[in-house]
Amino acid sequence: MKALKYLLFLFLILIIGFSIYIAIQPNTFEISKTKTIKAPAPVIYNNVINFKTWKNWWSTSYIGLSPETKITLSKQTKDIGALYSWNTPNGTGIIETIKTLPNNLIVQKIQFTNKPTMLIKWQFKTNDNGTTNVTYSISSKNLPFKFKAFNIFKNSIENQILPSIENSLNQLEHTTTQSMAVYSIKIYGETQYGGGFYMYNTTTSTVDNRSNKKKKQFYNVRNYMNENNIYANGSPFTIYNELNIDKDSIIMSQAIPIRDKIETNTQIIEADEVLCGYIPKTKAIKLILKGNYSNLPEAWKAAKTYITTNNFTQTDLYPFEIYSNDPNSLPNPADWITEIYIPIK
Repeated sequence: MKALKYLLFLFLILIIGFSIYIAIQPNTFEISKTKTIKAPAPVIYNNVINFKTWKNWWSTSYIGLSPETKITLSKQTKDIGALYSWNTPNGTGIIETIKTLPNNLIVQKIQFTNKPTMLIKWQFKTNDNGTTNVTYSISSKNLPFKFKAFNIFKNSIENQILPSIENSLNQLEHTTTQSMAVYSIKIYGETQYGGGFYMYNTTTSTVDNRSNKKKKQFYNVRNYMNENNIYANGSPFTIYNELNIDKDSIIMSQAIPIRDKIETNTQIIEADEVLCGYIPKTKAIKLILKGNYSNLPEAWKAAKTYITTNNFTQTDLYPFEIYSNDPNSLPNPADWITEIYIPIK
C-alpha cells in the first residue's frame, strides 16, 4: 500500500511537471517560407487574391482537408471580404481576406473547429531581374493549453504546417508559370487594312536582340512625338522591311500611327532619325496571336503557310504587326494581343 502511495505521488508530480512544461511553451507561433518565382508580382498576386484559383495550388493537409472535401466560395471571390469555407465530419472552417495591398500584401484570417484562429500572410517582393520573392506565413497568438498539449503529443506545429506551406508555394509556381505560357493563334484570312500615316524609326537587328532594339526605337519615336506635340492615333506597330530568321538578319521600323502627315528633315537621315511614313489602304492576310511575344515566330510561320496554301500573292508593301494592347498594363503575357498583317494582291 505504501509503495502504491509513492507511485501515485510520483505520477502526480509527473502530471504537474508536464502541465508546467506545457504551460510555459510559447503562446504564439509563426511559420513562414519564401520562394523565388520567375513571374511578375501582379501575376502571382492575382492567383492568390482570387479564391477561385486555390483549388489549383493550395495545400490543405495541415487542416485535414482531403481532395473530396466540398469547398464553398462566397459570391465575391477576391479582395477584402472574400470567403473560402468547408464542412467535414471533423468540423467546419473558413478563410476570410481581411487586408490587401495590391501586388504587395494579402492578409487572411483562418478559423476552424478545435483550432485557434490563425493568420495567413502573403508578401510579394519584386526583384531587379523580374522574378518575385513570395513569402507565405501562418501565425497565431494566445494558443490555448489544450492546443499546446495536443501538439506536443502529436507533432510540432512546424512539422505539421511547413510541408503544406512548401507544397503550396511549389504548386503556385507551377500554376503561375502555366498561366503565363498560354497562347493561341487565329487566322482571320483576307481583310482590308485602312492604312494611314505614322512616325517611325528604322534599325537593323539580330533575332535575339530585336526586343531590346524595339524598346529603344519606340522610346525614340515617342520622345520625338512628345517634344513636337504629335499625338498618337492608334496602337504601335512594327514594320518588317526584311525578316530573315535563317540568316539572323532583321531590318525593322517601330512605328506609331498619327492622323496627319508630318514634315520632317529628310535631307540628312541620321541613325536615330524619326520620320513620317504612310501605308496605303490594302488587302491583307490577318492573323492574331494572343500570348507572349516569344510565340511570334510560330505565328508568322502560320501566316506564311496560310498564304502559300491558299495561293495568295504578297505585294511590295512590307508586312507588319500591331500591338493591340499595352503589355505594361497587362503583367500576364497570356493577355497580350498582336495582330499580324501581310499585304496581298
